[in-house]
Amino acid sequence: MTTASEFDLNALPIFIALVEAGSFTQAAERLGCTKTRVSLQIRQLETRLGVTLFLRTTRRVQLTQAGEALYHQCHPLLIDLQGALASAVSDTQQLHGELRITAPEDYAAGALSEAVVAFSRLHPALHIELRSGDQVSDMVQEGIDLAFRLGWLKDSTLRARRIGTFQQQVVAAPDYLKRHGTPAHPKSLEEHAWIAFTPLRAPLTWTFQRRDERCEVQMSAGLAANSTVSLVALMAAGGGFSVLPDITAAPEIAAGRLVRVLDEWALPEGGVYAVYPPGRHVTAKARAFMTFFDAWL
Repeated sequence: MTTASEFDLNALPIFIALVEAGSFTQAAERLGCTKTRVSLQIRQLETRLGVTLFLRTTRRVQLTQAGEALYHQCHPLLIDLQGALASAVSDTQQLHGELRITAPEDYAAGALSEAVVAFSRLHPALHIELRSGDQVSDMVQEGIDLAFRLGWLKDSTLRARRIGTFQQQVVAAPDYLKRHGTPAHPKSLEEHAWIAFTPLRAPLTWTFQRRDERCEVQMSAGLAANSTVSLVALMAAGGGFSVLPDITAAPEIAAGRLVRVLDEWALPEGGVYAVYPPGRHVTAKARAFMTFFDAWL
C-alpha cells in the first residue's frame, strides 16, 4: 500500500490544471510542458491512488466521482500553499529596482491592476510600471519584464505560460438593436454595421460554431478601432456589432450598455498568457510577481 510520504506532490498541480483546462493539450499549454508529461503524471497518480480520476475521450476528459472528490479536497489546499509561497517571497526577498509589465487595456484594468497595487505594498522599494495597450510591444527593445497577452500567440521565440482562457462574444448597444433588429443567424451580421478591431490578424472574418454546424462570416466595416476602450465606446454609441472577450463584455452587459447576441453560437476560445522576453533569464522580480499573481487569481 502506498503511504502519503511516497506520493509525488508535484502531480497535484498538474491534476488540477487538467481539471480546469478540460483537455491534456490545454493543460500542457497552461503549464508550459508537454502533453506526454501531463499524461504520464496523471497515470502515475491514478496508479498510486488505485483509482481512475478521469474518463478520457478523443477531445476532452471528464472527472470521475473519485477525481471530483480529490479536486474539491486538494484545490483549496493548493491555493493556500501558493498564497504561503507568495507571502514567503514577499517576506524574505525585498525587491528593488524596476518591474515593467504590459497588458491589454481591458485586462490591465481588471484583476491585474488590483494585483499590481497589492504586490507594490509588499515591496515598497520596487518601482512597478504597468503599461496598457492593445498593440503588441517589443519586449526586448522596451525593457519589459513580463507581458500578459490575450488570444493566440504568433511569436514562437517567446516563452509563454497559459494562465487562463476567455470566450468571445458578439455584442452591440441596445439602441442599435432597437433601430436595426437582432440577428438570428451569424450570416445576418453581413447585413449589419460592423466595427473592426484592427490589432486582430483578420478583424472582418469570423467562424461560428453551433454543435456540428460551422458558419464563416465575412463582415464589412465602416468603423474601426485600435484599442479596446475605443471599440467599446463606438459600440456603446450605437456604431454596430463587434466581438469582445467575455471578461471585457461582462461589466458592459451588466450595466446595460451592451447586449450579447447569437449566444447559441460559439467563436474560438482564446488563451490568456504570461509571456517572458526571449533569450533572457527571467528576472527575480517577474518570478516573484507571477508567484503572487497565481495565488491572487
